[in-house]
This record gives sequence, structure tokens and C-alpha cells, in this order.
Amino acid sequence: MEKKDKTRVAIFIDGGNFYQRIRQSELVPKGTRFNYVKFAEFLSQSREISSKFYYVGIVRNHDKSAKSQKMVQSQQKILSGLENDGYQIKRGKIVYDNKIREKGVDVQIAIDLVIGAVENTYDVAIVVSSDTDLIPAIKYIQSKGKKVEYVGFAQAPSLGMIKESDYRILLTKQDFENLQ
Repeated sequence: MEKKDKTRVAIFIDGGNFYQRIRQSELVPKGTRFNYVKFAEFLSQSREISSKFYYVGIVRNHDKSAKSQKMVQSQQKILSGLENDGYQIKRGKIVYDNKIREKGVDVQIAIDLVIGAVENTYDVAIVVSSDTDLIPAIKYIQSKGKKVEYVGFAQAPSLGMIKESDYRILLTKQDFENLQ
């Protein structure tokens, strides 16, 4: 029987950006559900998962169109599946102006990173985001003795996140093939 590492990891996924990236890059074929349970197991590497967070701007039917309604229903289906898989959904806003933008998600991630470090709910924060706005929070939690693992994409990693993290995983097409 394999012994589980007692190191507690918390997984923080910038969901909107991650989902958009895997779909646009065709890392997960259209019509295929990405296996977030397997992904968390892959990231944890046999360590204890203390929490899993998925941050996302919530889609609204802002223009009362059938397309917007379909997007709302699709997102709700994905989020329900994630909740059933043990993820805590952290909801941000989507602003519909000249272009569609997600608001408040990076701030929520930063706050949860800091709260988890202060409350000692994890030993290692696994951050699935290339948003360098998170670096001040990362530096703070490292000052509290926590480790940070950055998870990005091999094709376009964040050099800032690589520099500030204790460890990095740069996802490749083969990683995604192994997760299906």
C-alpha cells in the first residue's frame, strides 16, 4: 500500500483563464469533459489535498440572447460538476463593455492564499494561474513558511511566476493526454 505524504496542499485554479486556455489550445478536445479530479491528483503528487478552489467570473445572459443563455447553462453545468468533485467555487464578476472581462478573481485568489497561510490550512499552495498580480500574495505566504508551486503552460509560461515560485509545473499536450 502506497503511503500518502502528509504535506497538505491547497489548489487554487484561475478557472476562467485555465478553461479558456485548454479549449483554445485544443489541449482538451471539444465535447470532452476535462477531468478536474484527476488533475488535482496529478498536481498533489500523493500529498494530502486540504482544499481545492476554482475561481471564475459568472456568465450572465446580459443581452437576453439564446447564445448567452446557452453559455449560462453550460457554465452552471461545469460548476455543478466541480462542486460535486469537491471544489469550492469562488465567483467573480464578468463585465460586459467594449470586451468581456473577468473582474475580482485575482483578488479573491490572493485573499484566499493569505488567509490559508495565516490560518495554517496548507503547507503548499498550488497556483494554477499565470497572473503576476498574485506575486505580492505569494511573497507574503512564503514569508510565513509556505511553499508555492506554479502551474502554467509550457507554450507560454509566466516568467514572473516561475521566478517567484518554489517549484513549477509547465503543462504539456502529453500531460493533458495522460489526464483523459
